[in-house]
Amino acid sequence: MSTDLAMLGVEAQMVIGQRIAMLMVGGPKARAEAQRMVTEKVLAAGSAAMTLAKGGGPHKVVRSYRTKVRANHRRLTKG
Repeated sequence: MSTDLAMLGVEAQMVIGQRIAMLMVGGPKARAEAQRMVTEKVLAAGSAAMTLAKGGGPHKVVRSYRTKVRANHRRLTKG
């Protein structure tokens, strides 16, 4: 699990950097991304709570977060 947590930290920092750059430029894409960030956080927290309530462990939550963060990285890298 420690490797997954470390990788999540690295991957999340890349996404944060991409998002900050986009927000600095501004415009409609930046506004949409800002809204998306907030929505994602709320949904991720709910999903994590549901996973834990169903008996899933923290490792399952971390793996799920990593999947979402990598998808964001790919999406932000494309355009």
